[in-house]
Amino acid sequence: MGGMTAFSPLSIGPHTVQPPVVLAPMAGITNAPFRTLCREFSGGKGLFVSEMITTRALVERNEKTMQLIHFDASETPRSIQLYGVDPVTVGKAVRMIVDEDLADHIDLNFGCPVPKVTRKGGGSALPFKRPLLRAILREAVTGAGDLPVTMKMRKGIDDDHITYLDAGRIAVEEGVTAIALHGRTAAQHYGGTADWDAIARLKEHVPEIPVLGNGDIWCADDALRMMRETGCDGVVVGRGCLGRPWLFGDLVAAFEGTGTAAAPTLREVADVMVRHARLLGEWIGDEARGVVDFRKHVAWYLKGFAVGSEMRKRLAVTSSLDELRAQLSELDLDQSWPAGADGPRGRTSGNNRVVLPDGWLKDPYDCASVGEDAELDTSGG
Repeated sequence: MGGMTAFSPLSIGPHTVQPPVVLAPMAGITNAPFRTLCREFSGGKGLFVSEMITTRALVERNEKTMQLIHFDASETPRSIQLYGVDPVTVGKAVRMIVDEDLADHIDLNFGCPVPKVTRKGGGSALPFKRPLLRAILREAVTGAGDLPVTMKMRKGIDDDHITYLDAGRIAVEEGVTAIALHGRTAAQHYGGTADWDAIARLKEHVPEIPVLGNGDIWCADDALRMMRETGCDGVVVGRGCLGRPWLFGDLVAAFEGTGTAAAPTLREVADVMVRHARLLGEWIGDEARGVVDFRKHVAWYLKGFAVGSEMRKRLAVTSSLDELRAQLSELDLDQSWPAGADGPRGRTSGNNRVVLPDGWLKDPYDCASVGEDAELDTSGG
């Protein structure tokens, strides 16, 4: 285990991220309540990014979007992830964030592989169009003024259309502060194994700015191993913390060389589940809706524990905190942390087909095919 001395702090503009650990934006997951839990377990160390905010929805002040960008008073720095395909709209959104002091750091999403995003030429499809990528980055960096702008991307669309090295060079030229690379193509979605070699290659290609690695970090040791094997400057953790916000405590302990990984009993896990559901209810302003929103997390929290399928079904339809507490109290709460529960979680499917606009791959320099209507009008993915 490398101690703290092995890894330098990560600088994102004026912000120092120590240890260099970032919570990946995940649609419908990394809202303020989940960020609060992760931050509590980390002792406030690390960087926790909002879920994906659509630039058009932000500029139009869509009600759901305005709620998604609400940060808890204790969140610092406030980190917002924007998704956009139109340089003008992205520029407007960034200037709005600056003018209204809505965040301290802006991350741009060029990594999302879901069809409704790539179909419009957005997310992981966009870096293939080099001039469009450059135009968006230029508008964002110019509009952001003193706020640091970072970007998250994938290797490319598929193995025949790899874009990350070109995109990295464009990012450096346009003044982007740091780049996170998920070591998969859009076609891979979340299947197979992340290509950490690509992270190492990007680091060599853009020595001027920090490179963060993303993909297949399931436990704190994976993060240290990625840093050592790739030379990257930090790690971005997504699916590994689903149902396991204490992973951020593990990461801090591993980077600081101060302890072992958390191994909560089912009783401790159940307490976190209830708190998570309660925070969601407070955030939404409706306890029942909070518990319903929490249902998607239940299977992740209970992964590996002996909980019968009947009970899992009942937990998946709870609609009040009392009901959730009552159901959980019927479990054998003295169970210790299960072997194997530290492995992969969340989506693991490969897809192999990327839905793209007609003719998208014909010419990486022809960007006439992206219109303003390609902007999604909803946030959160």
